[in-house]
Amino acid sequence: MAKLPPSVARLRAAVRGALADLPEGALVLVACSGGPDSLALADTAAFCAPRMGLRAGLVSVDHGLQEGSAARAADVAAWGASVGLDPAEAVAVRVGKQGGPEGAAREARYEALDEAAKRHGAAAVLLGHTRDDQAETVLLALVRGAGPRGVAGMRAVRGRYRRPLLDVTREDTHAACEERGLKPWTDPHNADPRYLRSALRPTLEALTEVLGKGIVANLARTATLVGADADYLDKLAKEALEDCRLGKDLDAKRLIAVPAPLRQRVLQAWMLEAGANGSELNHRHLEAVDALVAAWHGQGPTFLPGGVAIRREAGRLLAEPSH
Repeated sequence: MAKLPPSVARLRAAVRGALADLPEGALVLVACSGGPDSLALADTAAFCAPRMGLRAGLVSVDHGLQEGSAARAADVAAWGASVGLDPAEAVAVRVGKQGGPEGAAREARYEALDEAAKRHGAAAVLLGHTRDDQAETVLLALVRGAGPRGVAGMRAVRGRYRRPLLDVTREDTHAACEERGLKPWTDPHNADPRYLRSALRPTLEALTEVLGKGIVANLARTATLVGADADYLDKLAKEALEDCRLGKDLDAKRLIAVPAPLRQRVLQAWMLEAGANGSELNHRHLEAVDALVAAWHGQGPTFLPGGVAIRREAGRLLAEPSH
């Protein structure tokens, strides 16, 4: 028996580990653009899933942002069917403008994947993000001045979504495609500097040349370490939120006794509950609402994206429509 190429072996081990807890007969869908990462993941799932008593399918989302995108998504779906992925379908979406081009495309994509998962009764949706993507995410979070949750990067498991390849390099997915005779598509957006992640990649490559290849693994490890801490703080904040509730309002006097890092998590969770737009909510909004608790001197309401106003009255924080 021929020895399995190391890149293929690493992908298969990663996918088997990510699917090990699923019940027999469960369906997993792979989100596949046809690029090397998601194509290698789909090929690996097609191999591993039936050997684990699972079913595997594929969804290729056509964002409609490039010429020929519909035909390309259809080709990816046809390839999926040819290797035994069932269902294997292309889904067209309409990308809006809110949140910028990357954010709008991501929102449309996840809506389509959620709908496909519900329609087919999938237990999990697999995404092809690699260790390199994780390193880029951490750098982006640092550039944007994000807090610990941003630096924690992408999670291996979040709801129905799973990222089996977060400990696998982009070099491995490209090598696996070559070993398996796959012909991935190269997305021109990945080299388009108008997209922030694409613009960042040459910077990461330059840092790697100066500091060595270990920088990618170290950034990804930072995400894992910070993520564990952030999970614990989020758990404490959830408990504090329940302790500070007064119906739909919050007790400002109890909040002031909560340590600042937890208090801001409490406030953020509560603001999102109240209808604030999470994609537009930033640290300035959070600091202004926190000042209603920690630096109260009779100031007026704070207006949040999403049409929500937060004000303090009689020792309570109240959330109400701003229009």
